[in-house]
Amino acid sequence: MMLIEQTAVPSAALPVTALKHHLRLGTGFADDGMQDGLIESYLRAAMAAIEGRIGKILISREYKWSLDDWRAGGEQALPVAPVSNITQVAVLDRDELAEVVPAEQYRLVQDMHRPKLRARGYMLPSIPTAGRVEIEFVAGFGPAWNDVPADLGQAVLLLAAEYYERRHEGGLRSEGGLPLGVITLIERWRTVRVLGGAGA
Repeated sequence: MMLIEQTAVPSAALPVTALKHHLRLGTGFADDGMQDGLIESYLRAAMAAIEGRIGKILISREYKWSLDDWRAGGEQALPVAPVSNITQVAVLDRDELAEVVPAEQYRLVQDMHRPKLRARGYMLPSIPTAGRVEIEFVAGFGPAWNDVPADLGQAVLLLAAEYYERRHEGGLRSEGGLPLGVITLIERWRTVRVLGGAGA
């Protein structure tokens, strides 16, 4: 299985100004924007860390997910959430020849933790021997920072501030892991896997 991010978060969607206020950086000076690139890089790092921990995509992006076989014949849980749209499903044979599956044959089952691709009939299309299926979809709470839930947004700001303030130490806490305040904010968003991950 391989999940590929097809589009990146645009710079305009990142809360650079909010993080600068959070850090209480000075304003009104000629060099106000000099640290914007640094601030943006820490925001992206914080988002990636939190998205990886909770399995949720904060700002909408396009993804392509490749897998060799379905976990279940009639449905397949998607690797991240929330998913707003499945744009294409294609089955590829061993020679990389692709056949696009008609959209009428499947549907998206939206869920905050485990969205699924589900067959409209009895089974999803079969995957050839040595072939694979590629699912393209859009995941995220929305295209703008205001679409991100407030607690997750605050967690990103806290973690990005931690990276910024510890930048001369490599951005890492000496005890490792995420700050307690960040963990507390994201805990309710974590996906709890049961039955050995059978639902994923």
